[in-house]
Amino acid sequence: MTVDLAAPLGAVPDERGTAFRLWCERGEAVELCLFDTDGMERRLPLARGPDRVWAAHVAGVGEGQRYGYRVHGPFEPKQGQRFNAAKLLLDPYVRLVEGPITLRDEHFSYRRERDPNRAPDPRDSAPFSPKGIVARGMPPIDETERPRIPMLDSVIYELHVKSFTRRHPEIPEELRGTYAGLAHPAAIAHLRGLGISAVELLPVQLQMTPRFVLDRGQIDYWGYNTIAFLAPDPRLAATSDPRAELRETIRTLHAAGIEVLLDVVYNHTGEGNELGPTVSFRGIDNAAYYRLDPRDRSRYRNDSGTGNTLDATHPAVVRLVLDSLHTFAAEYGADGFRFDLATVLGRTRGGFSAEAPLFAAIQADPRLAGLKLIAEPWDLGMLGYRLGEFPAGWSEWNGQYRDAIRRFWAGTEHLPGDVGQRIGGSPDLFSMDARGPAASVNFVTSHDGFTLRDLVSYAEKHNEANGEGNQDGEATNDSLNFGVEGDTDDQRILALRDRQRRALFATLVSSRGPAMLLSGDELGRTQRGNNNAYSQDNEVSWLDWTPAARDASMLPFVRSLIALRSAHPLLRHGTTSIVGTAPLTLQILPSVAGEGPDDALLLAMNPTDAAVVVHLPAEQPRRWLRYLNSAEADPLAAAGESLPEAEATFELPGRSVVLLGIRAESAG
Repeated sequence: MTVDLAAPLGAVPDERGTAFRLWCERGEAVELCLFDTDGMERRLPLARGPDRVWAAHVAGVGEGQRYGYRVHGPFEPKQGQRFNAAKLLLDPYVRLVEGPITLRDEHFSYRRERDPNRAPDPRDSAPFSPKGIVARGMPPIDETERPRIPMLDSVIYELHVKSFTRRHPEIPEELRGTYAGLAHPAAIAHLRGLGISAVELLPVQLQMTPRFVLDRGQIDYWGYNTIAFLAPDPRLAATSDPRAELRETIRTLHAAGIEVLLDVVYNHTGEGNELGPTVSFRGIDNAAYYRLDPRDRSRYRNDSGTGNTLDATHPAVVRLVLDSLHTFAAEYGADGFRFDLATVLGRTRGGFSAEAPLFAAIQADPRLAGLKLIAEPWDLGMLGYRLGEFPAGWSEWNGQYRDAIRRFWAGTEHLPGDVGQRIGGSPDLFSMDARGPAASVNFVTSHDGFTLRDLVSYAEKHNEANGEGNQDGEATNDSLNFGVEGDTDDQRILALRDRQRRALFATLVSSRGPAMLLSGDELGRTQRGNNNAYSQDNEVSWLDWTPAARDASMLPFVRSLIALRSAHPLLRHGTTSIVGTAPLTLQILPSVAGEGPDDALLLAMNPTDAAVVVHLPAEQPRRWLRYLNSAEADPLAAAGESLPEAEATFELPGRSVVLLGIRAESAG
């Protein structure tokens, strides 16, 4: 056995065998564990190099070999050390894992009632621990296949692979709920028909479900408890090769002109708090990978709210994140990433910093240049909300946009200046010089919260199915039920709800900055008032594609709205100013000459039930064209119709958005 200190981490096969390399700073010895087809284990010692990498090259071992590690060292939780050679550990750089991580309790030899600081028990040999599989890295994709859509022109469609395809009647049963199902022509046709520019996939990296969720007979359906950052989750695969399947799915989406963004979770792992299972990082080098409580190093800092927090300032963690990003960008074709609870990634000893080690490393990495980087700019730690503070080149989920637009249309808060700022690209948050509106990812709904239909149908959350006594999920939703909680046959209420949804959609698509839609909102999808369906692997989460469940009018409306946004560049690139507050009326002018067919746009919004009069700007010519009236049964039927030239006002219906424009040829 030989050691090559310059080689990459992980298991790397070559023509002679496989090189195994594991980073571990504090361990006293590391054993490589190889398993034959009968499950028999062979242990080989690794040699420690000066770079804290334990390594060996094993001749005759190739692809398909099952393996893991055992790391020897002190079990001293009060000192932050949790070594236990009885535990078989998953390689942090594993590319493929033997089958899905099952839900059996004995899988992790884990009991919540045990003392987390007791000495390790040899009986905790974890015979059901997941094993890695030696696999070669895939060749890089053809970079010319990327759609490369400018961020400011992006319309992002957030979806869960299984939810989107599980009940689609045109997708073969064996492909439903899988990567391959997402690549099926029926799925592609829907996405292309909508006109979206990118899909943002909820986590597809290998994850495991926390025990408290297992105890309720549920799973971590959303997938925000990653345990292997270079491996796709086999539960979402229709075949035995999830890597090739995910890569081909992304290639198919690229061929359709659709970018693929991956929701990635580098703020914590699925090992949970000190009561959680030892599966990988905790047993390899607990004090290096995780932030520990300085007052009691047997406990974890919990800025993620999930039990542990990765230490994104540590070089080993920085390298792991970079290698994970490289893998999914180069080998799978991901066009960008949405970083879950990204404030964690910028936490240093001095507090949050846009110059934190991980941000600096990403910024300096030429292999990541040109990719879309989107931060969820908050975590659950102290001073965790950092909207507008991420590095240049990053975009951020704009929670202030969501809140302002929801409150405006719900009538709970009417702050024209704030709403105007949000629709205009939030220049108060994202400096036009340094970052600009491309940094503001605008959204009204996301996977975390109400669907759009539920936002106009429920005044309160209804999360009883989650088994947490309805205590989970956000209590403040800025929603409106129009007098009846949930479903109703009252046609007056249904009509008001439809108007509200169309107005919210129209506001989002008319706002400057990348727009993000939640999968299924265009179909009238409901989660029955559940605003935290993270554990609902059932009809609550799965899109219902049947004609009886679909909203017949909303889908064509959303398609037309996205087409309208594409046809009028001023909606994406113009400068916005308030010209009236009752109702709220915004004028959009070119920031650069020649930005499309319009000399000016006028966006008027009425969140009340009664019609109001809008006064057209006196300084503009009065031959305005109407592009949109969201209150009409066919809101875009009269698109391009001229308002009477002599009129200085027009009537704006209740709960509606009207968009007018002046074309160059009509001016004067």
